[in-house]
Amino acid sequence: MPKDDFGIIDCIDHNHNYIDYDPEKYNCVSIECEYVENWWKQLHLLKTYFHRMSRPEFGLDRWGTTIIPPESLPNFLMIVLKEPKIYSDDSLVALVEKIREAIEENKYLIHYGV
Repeated sequence: MPKDDFGIIDCIDHNHNYIDYDPEKYNCVSIECEYVENWWKQLHLLKTYFHRMSRPEFGLDRWGTTIIPPESLPNFLMIVLKEPKIYSDDSLVALVEKIREAIEENKYLIHYGV
């Protein structure tokens, strides 16, 4: 089954193109893509960037790389916490922990779509 990956960018480079798939570099957690599909309408309200900081967007790039800025992370966390399977899927628990860590450290989250 296809997965979506989420990780923390330790030091954002505003000129870098984050198009390359590198989940190990960002210590990504993987979740089933069905969760992202379930959240799709809510995700379109999040301010994000596609591939690089010069491409502001909303929501997640389904087939590419998305950068989620610190100011969007509390709303993203609320979307994930509303997932009915939140306490029965370890990958969702890991995602919540990853988002909380990024919020606490005021860091950007990177998302790799399917």
